[in-house]
Amino acid sequence: MYSLHRGIDTPKGLWYFDTMDIALIIPYYHTHMVIPQLGVGYLSSYLKSNGFSVKIIDALKNKLDNKQILKILKKNNIKAVGITCVTSNYDTVAQLSKFLKENDIKTIIGGVHSTFLPYRTLKDTAADFVICGEGEIALTQLVRQGFDNKGIKGVYSLADLKDETTPFERAEIVEDLDSLPFPDYEQMDPRDYPIAPQGFFVKTPPVAMVTSSRGCPYSCTFCASPAFYEKRIRFRSPKNVVNEIKWLVEEYGVREVQFADDNVTLKRAHIEEICNLLIENNIKISLCFTNGIRADKIDDELMQLMHKAGCYYVSLGIESANPQILKNIKKSETIETIEAAIDIVRRSGILCGGLFIFGLPGETKETIKETYNFIMNSKLDRLQCSILGVLPGSELWYTFQNEFVFETSKANFREPTWVPKGLTKQDLMDAQSNTMRSFYLKNRVFLKHLSLFKLSQFKYLLRRIFDYRIFQS
Repeated sequence: MYSLHRGIDTPKGLWYFDTMDIALIIPYYHTHMVIPQLGVGYLSSYLKSNGFSVKIIDALKNKLDNKQILKILKKNNIKAVGITCVTSNYDTVAQLSKFLKENDIKTIIGGVHSTFLPYRTLKDTAADFVICGEGEIALTQLVRQGFDNKGIKGVYSLADLKDETTPFERAEIVEDLDSLPFPDYEQMDPRDYPIAPQGFFVKTPPVAMVTSSRGCPYSCTFCASPAFYEKRIRFRSPKNVVNEIKWLVEEYGVREVQFADDNVTLKRAHIEEICNLLIENNIKISLCFTNGIRADKIDDELMQLMHKAGCYYVSLGIESANPQILKNIKKSETIETIEAAIDIVRRSGILCGGLFIFGLPGETKETIKETYNFIMNSKLDRLQCSILGVLPGSELWYTFQNEFVFETSKANFREPTWVPKGLTKQDLMDAQSNTMRSFYLKNRVFLKHLSLFKLSQFKYLLRRIFDYRIFQS
């Protein structure tokens, strides 16, 4: 396969062929978060570093339908695409993949969802291949071999898998994360994105995402990360992380960085050195940790250092205020630790958010009320309440998969896939909307967020209000 980066010598100089190797597609689907996606950015930059030409098509940001995507592919003479897939956009990915296949485009599906359901993904999407696990090495090998997966670990076609029970292995991972080039922000310029990030509000746009590690060693039963990363965590060097932040500030005018790590404070020396390097290099940046950090991995000294480095907001992964539910989900934290962590964050001058899930194993009307009361009496500044979505790859997926019908059309985290005994679907949806409405209409919380509101965020804020049924009785 020839591409823009390859050429032949002619009397008039080097002449390049006009075919690109692959496009990476971020499909359009209903979401509140429209951000440069790190996974795609890393895939693109890694492919480029290995000599291949790549075009990123962000259909989510640009609101492109399938026909518009095909038009871009034909214009650039692209014959193969990689599509990123999570449970929330699975139906959209299936429709896009089948449409492109009908138009003679090779499709490769990657992501957490397809990693744990490779056979079903291949059947539903008509894709040529799925990649199980991290994709940088596997996708590069697949492109290099002209889209022949022979001998490539973790890459499967339908011919390789007889049914859903066929064993599969993961793709080879990049052990040294510092060896990865920075994500391809040239094709995902943060200045071109709307202010629709992970959190409700941002302090200083434009915003970029950064991850300083991959993986999680914990065993939370609702999460697919432990299985996806096989309970391992790999860290980038703090210097490498800070070099990326400096590059984002200087090259793309980024003023805020949101960390996407599962456990950014797990290794204390890691986050301390990142903060110290930012301070020493006088890098003026707002730092935001919306993905949730563990309450048992912070203290006053660390939070004060993070605040000095530019951190203005962190979320704590709290999940529930009921001690037995925390034990049921193997959270390995106590309510006392969580309450102390909220105080620690607030004392440092950093805004503190809480991430909660309604509908976890053991949930009852009484535990819902217990969590509601905890939230309303807490010193939290922000709140995100989800409804349990039983995700492929999570421990709960294997525990409860025979107790519910898996419907990918459901609004993930806003509509239950599995309902605890004694509760109804409506009980959980009411718990979500009532709790968020009561919390955000508290005078202290409302006024604090009003000061951060930006007019350009209005339509995305309205979408959140509508989707979480905030003003529905």
